Amino acid sequence: MRIRATVAAVSGALALSALAVPAAQADDTSSRSADRGFTAFQSVPGDQAKRTVGAAAKSAKVKITKATVNSGKPIVLGTSAKKKVSFSVTASDPSGIGGAAPFIWHGKSVNKGIGFGPDEKGFSCKVANATTTTCKGTITLDPKLLLNSDAANWNVGVVAVTMKGEEVQRDSVAKVRVQRLSKLTANASPEPVKKGKTITVTGKLTRANWETYKYQGYSKQSVKLQFKKKGAKTYKNIKTVKSSSTGALKTTVKATVDGHWRYSFAGTASTPAVTSAADYLDVK
Repeated sequence: MRIRATVAAVSGALALSALAVPAAQADDTSSRSADRGFTAFQSVPGDQAKRTVGAAAKSAKVKITKATVNSGKPIVLGTSAKKKVSFSVTASDPSGIGGAAPFIWHGKSVNKGIGFGPDEKGFSCKVANATTTTCKGTITLDPKLLLNSDAANWNVGVVAVTMKGEEVQRDSVAKVRVQRLSKLTANASPEPVKKGKTITVTGKLTRANWETYKYQGYSKQSVKLQFKKKGAKTYKNIKTVKSSSTGALKTTVKATVDGHWRYSFAGTASTPAVTSAADYLDVK
């Protein structure tokens, strides 16, 4: 059975690993590594995590002024390879910030869904001034823990620790989209072909299935057939082709000059845009 890590466990691990920073460090304005704010992030049992999260301070003085994951761009995952993305969090508090880190989650609530927290390695914080600190690092996503329905907008939450030792959690301060990797092929035939004769351009549009760990056809999608004449710099749209129930593409056109044929898909909310490799056709 697939193990779906709960966001509560992720944010709870952050809360548990946040250590109070000695007051003397408030004057330190240099860069510091994770052991000067958060220690190594440890996994914890879900019920323990929930209790920790619930106990987090509700300080209204803490402000999360910036929280970005993958520079705000969609996170695209294939069928098996884990993906590491960067994050940056800026937080402020009158007492100063000892450390801050994001967690991303998707589901009905922060306690009911799936989530990923920051990696232990590469986490660092830099003090901007007496009240503000920016922390950077990476989050690693594993598609083998996802369902296809997880291709959606995810919440970006943040856990921060102040110089007074308060642990503060914000469940949703930003959004990041997670998508299923798409692939597209194109083949023009016959090759070569006589001028004015009909050619057939076939292809297939597929995307990652996170539940079977394979690529499956993406059906009923509009895909552009494009052509670039030999020596030209840009492609022109020739027609729109609808993918079949298996993601297959097939259409016919007249061949008039040498050039490159390809398919181009604009993408959807759950699936990124993709363009096939071009197939050159010699017209005799």
